[in-house]
Amino acid sequence: MANIFSFFKAGTTEYDFKEFLEVKKPKSWLKSVSAFANGLGGSIYFGVKDNGEVAGLADIKTDSESISEFIKVRIVPSVTVVLEAINAGGKAVLHLRVPSGASTPYYYVGNGGKEAYYRIGNESVPATQNILMELTLKGAHQSFDALNSNRAFADYSFTLFEATYREQAGSRVERPRDYISFGLLFDDKNLTYAGAILADQHLVFNSRIFCTRWSGLTKTSRFEAKDDAEYEGNIIKLLNEGLGFVRRNSAVMWRKTPNWREEFPDYPPESVKEALVNAIVHREYIIKGSEIHIDMYDDRTEIVSPGAMVDGRRIQDLDISNVASTRRNPTLCDIFSCMHFMERRGSGLKKICAGYLSDKKPTFYSTPQSFIVTLPNLNYGKKITADGELIDDQKKGGITNNVTNSITNNVTNPSLNAMQINILEIIKGNAKASAEQIAEIVGIAARNVKENIKVLKSGGYIERVGGTRGYWAVKEKV
Repeated sequence: MANIFSFFKAGTTEYDFKEFLEVKKPKSWLKSVSAFANGLGGSIYFGVKDNGEVAGLADIKTDSESISEFIKVRIVPSVTVVLEAINAGGKAVLHLRVPSGASTPYYYVGNGGKEAYYRIGNESVPATQNILMELTLKGAHQSFDALNSNRAFADYSFTLFEATYREQAGSRVERPRDYISFGLLFDDKNLTYAGAILADQHLVFNSRIFCTRWSGLTKTSRFEAKDDAEYEGNIIKLLNEGLGFVRRNSAVMWRKTPNWREEFPDYPPESVKEALVNAIVHREYIIKGSEIHIDMYDDRTEIVSPGAMVDGRRIQDLDISNVASTRRNPTLCDIFSCMHFMERRGSGLKKICAGYLSDKKPTFYSTPQSFIVTLPNLNYGKKITADGELIDDQKKGGITNNVTNSITNNVTNPSLNAMQINILEIIKGNAKASAEQIAEIVGIAARNVKENIKVLKSGGYIERVGGTRGYWAVKEKV
């Protein structure tokens, strides 16, 4: 039997394949109904194996009735689905299409309790507390930044916001008219969370940035770091301080030409600014004890913001040039757009990449907890000779302490994302570390660690020593 579903990527964000209908353990597929309804929607194909091969269903009428009844009883609130029979090469397949729901969160009800699910990559996973809150806000057609902070407008100052708005937008902010228009006031008296985040005072605890310039290519002791700083409060202040920290810890190479001085900065300024703006306005502020991290290493800078992609997809699975903009904090986005810090069109990721005209490019990685932008240092491994020639020592073999240069010469895919580099570094330091131990260190699920280990293995970065009870070894350069 030909695999007529081969054009699907089995088990992706949008599709699930089930070889048969599980009636004794309906949660095995109903959790995907909940996840699809809570996200972008999706489909479940019953009668299709994981590899896309058609197995067929023996009693399609009974299975159809069971699916409809289970969804009616076990998914709350009720969700409208489309169920259709497909004749796949003479075998019966049921296609269950679940649209994106408007009344999130949608729960699976069973065993005396209820649980909401959402989609991360190819899995339907239980919604964390912050995801559940976001789904609740989505179902109420609200966003966190528009909620009432219960902080009185009259009790706080907005000197930095008003001065920056006047400078950037060319007009004064009129009180209280413009505050109401911008969505910074919930009513005539109280600030929204967007308003609280723009106050001079530190009113929203999670509005913070932790910056560190590490020594070398990995995280070392904070006492061994070259520079570190913590900032809190108004997000305009955070933007300015974060950019200042990167500038302070960056260098600019230069050489003389017959007519001018040619400069080569470590990082394109607009790429850094765009990455930090995106982190500030699109981050999740409701995660307790969270903050943005700027981690600078010799060869790269990583900007880590709290919160997964809004729609549950993984950025590393997507084409950056075609990622639609989804705004988690629309009020903050509008304010930053008015001040010309960002565009309404949602072209942030493409603008981050636009500053890199060399073979070094930014990478993007998301987990259920965070979004990571890695900006490569354009000058790492390079030098300018006395006669003004720009030399890349990495390409000449002069740099050997970079993780991606210490592997074998026959690597098939030399580009690693930030998470894969971190995992590789952990394995290099502790070959016997388990997937669970690595997951705890990097802050992602063990299953995602295993997926990245497969990529590292297939790319020729690591090899297994000693079989299933052995350990992973990083392939050193010969």
